[in-house]
Amino acid sequence: MSALPSHASVVVIGGGIMGCSTLYHLANMGVTDAILLERNKLTSGTTWHSAAQVRALRHSRNLTRMIQYSVDLYSRLEEETGQSVGWIQKGSLSIATSPDRLTHVKRQEALAHAYGIEAHSISAAEAKERWPLMNNEDVLGAVWSPADGRVSPSDVCAALVKASKPLGAQIFEHTGVTGILTENGRVTGVETTQGTVMCDAIALCAGLWSREVGAMAGAEVPLLACEHFYLLTKPIEGITGNMPTLSDHDSHLYIRDDSGGLLVGCFEPMGKPIAPGVLNETFEFGLLPEDWDHFEPMMDLALHRLPSLETAEVKMLLNGPESFTPDGTFMLGETAETRGLFLGCGMNSVGMASGGGAGMNLAHAIVHGHTAYDLGEADAKRFAPVFNSVDHLMARAPEILGTHYDIAYPGKQLKTARGLRKLPLHDAYVAAGAHFGQFYGWERPLYFGKTAEPALRFDKPDWFENVRAEVMAAHEGAAIFDASTFGKIEVTGPDAEAFLLKTCAGDMARKPGSVIYTAMLNERGTYESDLTAQRIAEDQYRLFVGTNAIKRDLAWLQRAAQGFDVTLEDSTEKYAVLALMGPEAARIVADCGAPELNDLEYFKVGPAHIAGKHVRAARQSYVGEAGWEITCLSENAPVIYAALTDAGARPAGLFAQTSMRIEKGFRAMGHELDGDITPIAAGLDFATRKSGGFTGAEALAEARRSGAVPKVVSLKLDDETAVPLGHEPIYLDGQIIGQTSSCAFGYRVGGPVALGHVDRTLEDGARVQVDIARRLFDATIVLGPLFDPNGTRMKPS
Repeated sequence: MSALPSHASVVVIGGGIMGCSTLYHLANMGVTDAILLERNKLTSGTTWHSAAQVRALRHSRNLTRMIQYSVDLYSRLEEETGQSVGWIQKGSLSIATSPDRLTHVKRQEALAHAYGIEAHSISAAEAKERWPLMNNEDVLGAVWSPADGRVSPSDVCAALVKASKPLGAQIFEHTGVTGILTENGRVTGVETTQGTVMCDAIALCAGLWSREVGAMAGAEVPLLACEHFYLLTKPIEGITGNMPTLSDHDSHLYIRDDSGGLLVGCFEPMGKPIAPGVLNETFEFGLLPEDWDHFEPMMDLALHRLPSLETAEVKMLLNGPESFTPDGTFMLGETAETRGLFLGCGMNSVGMASGGGAGMNLAHAIVHGHTAYDLGEADAKRFAPVFNSVDHLMARAPEILGTHYDIAYPGKQLKTARGLRKLPLHDAYVAAGAHFGQFYGWERPLYFGKTAEPALRFDKPDWFENVRAEVMAAHEGAAIFDASTFGKIEVTGPDAEAFLLKTCAGDMARKPGSVIYTAMLNERGTYESDLTAQRIAEDQYRLFVGTNAIKRDLAWLQRAAQGFDVTLEDSTEKYAVLALMGPEAARIVADCGAPELNDLEYFKVGPAHIAGKHVRAARQSYVGEAGWEITCLSENAPVIYAALTDAGARPAGLFAQTSMRIEKGFRAMGHELDGDITPIAAGLDFATRKSGGFTGAEALAEARRSGAVPKVVSLKLDDETAVPLGHEPIYLDGQIIGQTSSCAFGYRVGGPVALGHVDRTLEDGARVQVDIARRLFDATIVLGPLFDPNGTRMKPS
């Protein structure tokens, strides 16, 4: 083995699919001195035993786009290197044995059409024709996706390595990482069993060991390995050549042929976690013990689906580790804690399908500072620190394994690792019958007045009338929406204004007492975040960012603060925020000791006392009714809340807020706004400074010059029984022109409502159709808010 270099621009840690793909793409992007370190042999961790299914469709356009790139890459590698990758394209077949599963697969079929993937609904009989060994007596229908396939994991990695070496990349096997060197919060080198390599960046692709390696650099990498099972049989009659992958997700199974026999894998409802440290550096091409007792319920389901299994001779029950994250999506990008440390791990059993595109995007992030397209759902900075706890991971990871084949019901919540962070008013909300959802670890009320656990469904939800009552309270009386989970960042110092003028696109120079809505853009002129700022003094601002965005946005601001005399502080838990909204809000604040708030102008903030406690109230609204977002010390929230409710306000949850937000056309990060869209396309260019001077201003000006126009529209569906959930294709004259992004029932406008992206300019009132599970619903396009388009209800009377 050649000696390690003393320096490499990028060190890739881990020789599985993610490491090999990242190295290949770094070399192709001109990083000719990148090296890969593998403590054993390439593919010896999780990659070698992957079932290696490559199914393109995912829940978002860009995750799907990423896997489509993988498919293209794997076929291209054979031509490039002469190394076979074992690509077998026989399609995939997803069967449904329950009405809700049929709705689910038809929603997936609709999504496939939006993303340009071939998919077709077929009957149970047609499904049987494609999989003759299948018992189809209980099958209601299926979706056939002919472009899906599978690969040989080791061959793919061999091809990636073979293509990387001529470009200068080097691979060092039997080279374990023993430490990561950092200076001033940035990686500077890697200590290994073969010596030290200084470097500018690290791509951490160490699979199920990534959490421990990340900790060497002071970074949080919340993932945990679970046992993953699949059964292999010897050859059986009826399997000749290769067959499609059969997905029986109601039975938690995936099935395909393997060397003339069967491979039957499962994602059982609750997996088996593997504690950190159990699998150490000696675990090379290793497997875990067979566990037939654990697999038996899945075996019974498999025998029902495949009667020929009864007489098949078992080769082995393979039990290999796979790593899972707290939300079931991988981690990609630079960590918040350590500059230059980039994650490409936590693949949640889709490493082979994702690896080609994920490795490309990770290399792109290292070389260019951002992924090739928005992958916010996989952002390495999205998890609350509390999720890095071993106890929480041991509880959550097995459930995540079990949700792999879940039906995507609206309102579905995870059950494990709950109660991690509670709002100051948690007990009061429990007493009010709150049904909670978990967001960034917080327990946040979704709706109130729950009398029993809601049944999950695709039609009118069990909480429909509860949410109606809350919306009507805000519309006719007064409601309190708890916004305490929003991230809060204190920006103080002599350069506070100059710093925010540079990092934010809005008019940050407004006088103290002002509220400013602003975008925070990157150099490409697309969104890093949107936020609301309160200017409290000449040298003090308080920024309010999304619940899930606090870690990401604080890291972005800290890195932008170099050279400015400012201090940044996360004050999220110090303050509670209660949004009091509705026509009765004016009377209520007067009754509670703060009549002066009624003199506050729109988008102004000022101090007051409610129930004798100091507050800072901002005249603004996220729901389209008049009121204030009232910030107070967290310990004072119970007294203030009691006073407001005693005066007639009632609590309202996130479902009501979302319904009202969509009616008002208010955009939200992760829905209408992301790293691929500019304020112009979002219809929010009015909130950017035309004088420039902020990050992204030049790209935004160029977009204006090139004729960019708004592409976000409102929709109102005709059929009151329609239940759009988001991502549904929008059709005009039989052609897909866009997708919905946020959906709800609009109680104030009397029907289902949505926001969506379209690829062309439409006229106000244009008639379109929305595809919900392959049924087309008529809808009207509205260019602007569906409710109170002039905004008169939000302003002081």
